[in-house]
Amino acid sequence: MRSIELFSGCGGLSLGLSRAGFGHELMVEWNKDAVATVLHNKALGIDHVGHWPVQQADVRTVDFTPFRGGLDLVAGGPPCQPFSMGGKARGHEDARDMWPSAIRSVREAMPKAFIFENVKGLARAAFADYLEWITRSLEQASRTRDGVPYADALAEMRSSDAPRDYEVIVLKVDACDYGAPQHRHRVLVCGLRSDLGIVPVAPKPTHSRERLLWDQWVSGIYWEMHGLPQPSDDLIAKADLRTVGSLRKSGKAPDGLPWVTLRDAIRGLGEPTGANNHVFQPGAKAYPGHTGSPLDQPAKALKAGVHGVPGGENMMVRDDGTVRYFTLREAARLQGLPDDYEFPRSWSESMRQLGNAVPAQLGEALGRWLADMLRLSSGAVKDAA
Repeated sequence: MRSIELFSGCGGLSLGLSRAGFGHELMVEWNKDAVATVLHNKALGIDHVGHWPVQQADVRTVDFTPFRGGLDLVAGGPPCQPFSMGGKARGHEDARDMWPSAIRSVREAMPKAFIFENVKGLARAAFADYLEWITRSLEQASRTRDGVPYADALAEMRSSDAPRDYEVIVLKVDACDYGAPQHRHRVLVCGLRSDLGIVPVAPKPTHSRERLLWDQWVSGIYWEMHGLPQPSDDLIAKADLRTVGSLRKSGKAPDGLPWVTLRDAIRGLGEPTGANNHVFQPGAKAYPGHTGSPLDQPAKALKAGVHGVPGGENMMVRDDGTVRYFTLREAARLQGLPDDYEFPRSWSESMRQLGNAVPAQLGEALGRWLADMLRLSSGAVKDAA
């Protein structure tokens, strides 16, 4: 399946979509350090990465019309800083807001499908009108115009009865529900071209908290897998007690797979060795708001940071209660990047790239979801013919 990607960063979403069967014909990224990371791994011939056509460019200058009508997917993660709860939240007034370019890419290429990822802050009430402008602009992509103030364009679209170009769905997801070993709450804006005859339906989660609790506190298989003794029930979190009791009473394991924990993700790595980006980074301290990630839950979301060293919360709580920063290799595992994926830049710069990445696990799950719907649409078109 043919695809292009905007704001491709260090390659998390790209890798997930590649694993799901999408072949990128263009990848655009403005940040030179992120491009250097991808090119470094491309030169190594990493699986999938060796074929990535990445370009360092300002997406606002890219012409997408040569791809018109020939793409299955346009994907990307427009910069999240304008909508992040950790930033200034200036929305469309922030110079880094690239939603107009994402919308233009759809208008010019008219792919069968698109998927754009952003922080959950985009769904805040403060940005309700802007999110509505985004979705309506994508629904009516062929009729959008550059340079029109979003409030004026929104008022015009609200009164329009023109047919839709795309069926659009806005999803709120947590990446750990799709196999990523971290809680990463995101907003996804997805669409299928209306002439395909398929209305997108939200993907079903593949992993669950309930199955993890079953494996930890009912069957005990989780601890056995890690070579650890079954802990006392006194260590069950208060928020989980009722669910564990119900699971034990039911005697039936929940369907699906368990959430992947931090301990699962870093299994086999051991303490930092200094090799393969598994290097100890000093200075980690716990303080209010920055307490680290317990080993036996999905990690807290990796963060890119706003000021200073990225990712002050990017640390684990070890079994003895001490904390240390994630190594780059551990952070890469949290984002679903393989152990042969290297980071040639500094720890702080590479952590910034990883903190901005879409988990490859989530990207693959979404890619398979979209691919299944595109296959359904092909069948619908054939039936109609």
